Order: sequence, then structure tokens, then C-alpha cells
Amino acid sequence: MKYFSRSSLAVLFLSLPGSVLAELSLPHFFSDHMILQRERAAAIWGKADPKAEVTVAFKGKTAAAKADAQGQWRVAIETGPADAQGTELRITAGAESVVLKDVLVGEVWIASGQSNMYFTMNRVPAYAELMAKANYPGLRMFNAPLVTAAEPQGDIEGEWSLCSPETVPGYSAVAFFFALKLHQELGIPVGVLKTCWGGKPVETFTSREALNTHPASKALVDKLLTEAASYEPAAAQADYETRLAKWKATMAAAKGKSAEVRKRLSKKPMVPKPPLLTEGKPGVLFNAMIHPFVGYTLRGAIWYQGEGNAKAGAVPYDESLPLMIRDWRQRWGDEFSFYFVQLANYRTPSTAPGTPDAWALLQDRMRHILETTPKTGMAVINDVGEVSDIHPKDKMTPGYRLARWALAKDYGRDLLYSSPLFKSSEVKDGAVRVTFDHAGSGLKSRDGAALKRFEIAGADKVWHWAEAKVEGVDSVVVSSAEVKQPVAVRYAWASNPEGANLVNSDDLPASVFRTDDWDDVEPKVGAKPMSALEIRRAKAVEIKALNAKLATMDKGSAEFKELRQKIQGLLAELKATAPKK
Repeated sequence: MKYFSRSSLAVLFLSLPGSVLAELSLPHFFSDHMILQRERAAAIWGKADPKAEVTVAFKGKTAAAKADAQGQWRVAIETGPADAQGTELRITAGAESVVLKDVLVGEVWIASGQSNMYFTMNRVPAYAELMAKANYPGLRMFNAPLVTAAEPQGDIEGEWSLCSPETVPGYSAVAFFFALKLHQELGIPVGVLKTCWGGKPVETFTSREALNTHPASKALVDKLLTEAASYEPAAAQADYETRLAKWKATMAAAKGKSAEVRKRLSKKPMVPKPPLLTEGKPGVLFNAMIHPFVGYTLRGAIWYQGEGNAKAGAVPYDESLPLMIRDWRQRWGDEFSFYFVQLANYRTPSTAPGTPDAWALLQDRMRHILETTPKTGMAVINDVGEVSDIHPKDKMTPGYRLARWALAKDYGRDLLYSSPLFKSSEVKDGAVRVTFDHAGSGLKSRDGAALKRFEIAGADKVWHWAEAKVEGVDSVVVSSAEVKQPVAVRYAWASNPEGANLVNSDDLPASVFRTDDWDDVEPKVGAKPMSALEIRRAKAVEIKALNAKLATMDKGSAEFKELRQKIQGLLAELKATAPKK
């Protein structure tokens, strides 16, 4: 009998004639150093000669199957309890065998999404010392490459690596910290299948079959198929060369001009691709980077995405992400856990209440997913973002907060796993009492200061900053002297709600929420952004209103001093943005 290791078999297949390629083979993620899900019948599949008898042996157990007429075969083999001792897994078909070495048994998760999940450890200088000491042979990751496909694929390149100072720099930082927390808390092997691509919407990670079940996402698929049908490579190439020449001429003309001027110039045109092979198009990354893994036995998924959908006119995220989750679960045949990261705070902090914001709306829609989609969890991170960078450097916080959900829900740990989430509201005596789930032993202000970023409105739908105070363990009473008969409350309703400081007893930050269902939350499609002059005028109006409020306050009070300081800050911003003489 001939047998090969997984790596040597791949080399052999590359060197032999095409007729041999039908012989025994496996997808790349079934390879040396992989981790199998413990206490399950783990699925193993591949190709062999048509009708061949295939046997899989692992840790004294065997499973057998017969390849079909196309040579496809699939078995499920019991893995038993977690085992950090590397073991061989042998697949045999006739005279051929493949031996996978150093196979562990533990917990397996898939990590997907866009750039904040792809974001690697080596991009954070502060992690240098941690990476230098990262010798965790029981923590392993399979890094999928960036590839596209027009049709669902059965394999994707890549290999399993053991976590070490040499490999960890290329690991997804969020996935690493998530896995590390589980590895250290559970004391067993943890494996991650990382498959993500920056800047891409949720629809590209969802199958086109699933997208076609929703009217709005079906329209995206129809548009793609129309583009694909009319795509002409020669015409596309000619158009690209014309645009490229124009761009080069523009850049040459701008040589020597200020960085500010050059920053406003158009970007270099992209090399044309067939629509069905263009990353970001509906279903394309599902075909290439999700479908190959379908069926790999695992505990659950972690997800960090949404930036690509936070825009006016997008399919509501509390519809598009659940659609993807259902799609994945149906294909896996498993209602596995699915934990996601709510978007971080980002952009210049807003200073006026009632500002429409697609970012905050998407964050809030993420919150609603918890109410409609079973076995989901959300890591709130509106305290770790950065004003000018959509990629916050702090990836430990979201990774650990995702791990809290898994430790509590999947591994039975008794801990406070969620941020405070809106539960209910009641209007009484000119104020609104808001009650939260997941308060722990009591809600509080993170910094000990007064609660901030609560907005309140009456039936006129005019929003005002509100006073908010914790009462009891799980409630906040919200009011404003300017709103005698309140109707609605919002919290942290901004892409960057600077000052939002409501947390639970474990210092987990409260999620954005609103008690209303008004239609003033999203910028209208095609609406022009405010000009610099309009922004300055709005800021001046706000300063005038705050000065009027200041005049009514006790000059010796802490509230007076805090408001005066805020006004001074706004005046400084107004001065800094004044037109140059």
C-alpha cells in the first residue's frame, strides 16, 4: 500500500498526469496540524476513484463510505474529548492512503467579515511584546487567501499553523484574542478558520440563492447578472486604459501641489474584472471563501463586518445579516452559535442631538438581531474606536468581549457576558424611565461623571440633550427641562458618541438604542453632505443655544462649569475652521 502525508500528496498531484487527479485527495483544510471539533462526529470529505471504498481511522475509531460516481465521498468520525496530544488521522481508499499528522481535538470556530476581522496582529506596535511570547501550540489558525469565484467552490488553498512568534503576526487580531481567551480559560486546543476580505458588504458573503429570497437583495443579484451578461472584456480594457491615462495626466499636473489638494484627486482606476469574479459582488466571496468550508464541524462563528453596509439606501442590516446567518446554518445543517462585533465609534464626534446617522442606525439594527435571531451575541465596542481610522488598533477588547459570549453560552461559565441592552421604557411624571437587560450588579457611569449622550424629544420630534440618572440596579431616568411631555429617548445616536459613559458592573458599555420608530434616523439617499459654511452655521446656532442655557444656571454648580467648558471647546472648533484670510 502506498501512503503519503497531506503535503507530499499535494506535491505528487501537481507532478502527475491529469488522469491521476481523480485519486484520493482532500480539501486543503484537512491537513497536518488541523483541529477537529471535540465530542462530535466530525465530517471529513474528499475525492477518490469513482465507487472506491474509503475508510477514515482516528484514535482507534473508524468510519467508512463509498465514493459516488463522481468520486465524491464523505464520512463522520467520532472525535471524543479534547486532546492536545497530536494524533495521526489516516484516510484509505484501495491501495492509496493519506496520513494527516499532529491532529488535535478541541474547539473550532470560523472567523469572517471585512477588514476589521482581517486586521492582523503585526499592525499594532503595542502587541510586539505579546507576539514575542506567543507560544501556544494548542492555538491554531487556518488563513484563507483572498480569492473570488463565479460558482461555489469545494476547496480553498491555505494551511493550518501553530501559534508562535513567527506565525502570530499574520493572524487576525480579533480572532487571535478570541481564541486565546478560550484556550486559556478552557485549557484545551482551539482552532480558527479565518476567511475574510476588507471593505466588502454582507451580501458578498451570502449565497445568491439566499439573496434571491429577499426582494431588496434579489435586486442586487439581478443587477449583477445583468452586468455579467453585458460584460465585454475588450471594451472594459479599453475603457480602463482611457481612464488610466486621464488619471496619470491629472496626477502629473498636480505634482508639486499641496497634500490637501492631491488628497482630493480621484483614485487610480481599478483593473477591470468580470462581474462574477469581482470581490464584493453578491455571492462572490460566498462561492470562493465560505462554501469550501461548509460542513466543517465547528462550534460557531465570529463576525466583524458592517462598515460596508453603513450607508443610506442599504438593505437593512437586521434583515441582511440574519439572512446570511440562516444561509450558513442551513448549509452546515447546524444551528451553531454566531457572535458579532457591533461597529466601533468613528469619525468626528457629533455635537448636536437628533443628527441623522447611517452608522448609528446600523449599530442599532445590529442590536435588534439579538431579538430576532437565536443563538447570536454582540460585542459592543463604542468605547475603543478612533476618530480618523475605521480600523481601531484595540483588537483585544472586541476579541475578549466575543469570548465572553462563547464562555457563557457555549461553555457554561457564570459571567456577565453582554453589555447593557435596552429592554423597555415608560413615560412618567415628565421623564422617561429606561430599563436595561444585563446590568449585572448595577448600572453606573464609567468615569463617575454625569451620564451623557442621552437625547429626549416630545411629540414635536425635536431632540434635546437630556439629563440622565441611574435609579436602582437596571434603570436610567431621562428628562429635560425643555421637554415637558417626553415621548422618546435615544442613547449614543452618533457614529462617534463622544462622552457616552453608561456601563454595567463589569464596565461593559451600553449599546446605542432608541425608543422611537421615527423616520429621521437616516440621511436620505443622494443627500449632499453639509458644506463647511453650513457646519459652521450649525455650530454657531448650537453655541447660542448653550449660552442661553448657561445664563439660567448656578455659576457655582458643577453643571455650569461643565457646560461652560463645552462651549469653550465649540468656540475653539469654530475658530479653527474659520476661512483663511
